[in-house]
Amino acid sequence: MRRPSFVSICSALAVVALCATSLRAQAREAIGTPSPMLSQAIRVGNMVYPSGQLPTRGANADTTIEGQTRSTLENVKRVLEMAGTTIDNAVKCTVFIIDGADFAGMNAVYRTFWTGAPPARTTVVVKALVVPGAKLEIECNAVMPAR
Repeated sequence: MRRPSFVSICSALAVVALCATSLRAQAREAIGTPSPMLSQAIRVGNMVYPSGQLPTRGANADTTIEGQTRSTLENVKRVLEMAGTTIDNAVKCTVFIIDGADFAGMNAVYRTFWTGAPPARTTVVVKALVVPGAKLEIECNAVMPAR
């Protein structure tokens, strides 16, 4: 049986080192001002993972499903822009909605936020959300723009 040469052993070790480097965890960067409970978003490599966004609350807040959808997606847009990307770079969104009958109203506003093909989406009807009065929560993962 022939023994491997020094060059072939070094080549094999270089390939193993290269593979290990590519599998190493990438640095996580918090976007926005993190609270003790969560970060507004985390960027890892060319991906941005925002926390779920809720509609804006207050005396003048629009409480219709259309108004809450618009407000929530404006919040999503703001967080993605803080991270250095845009809502048009969203690749996967999840919508949590408390009343399936509100789907059409949510969808009518939702589709106006993308200039091209919208991201992949999952919509889930849930019993309740953490914030009383909120009709939906939306999270959208996005890629960073090409440089």
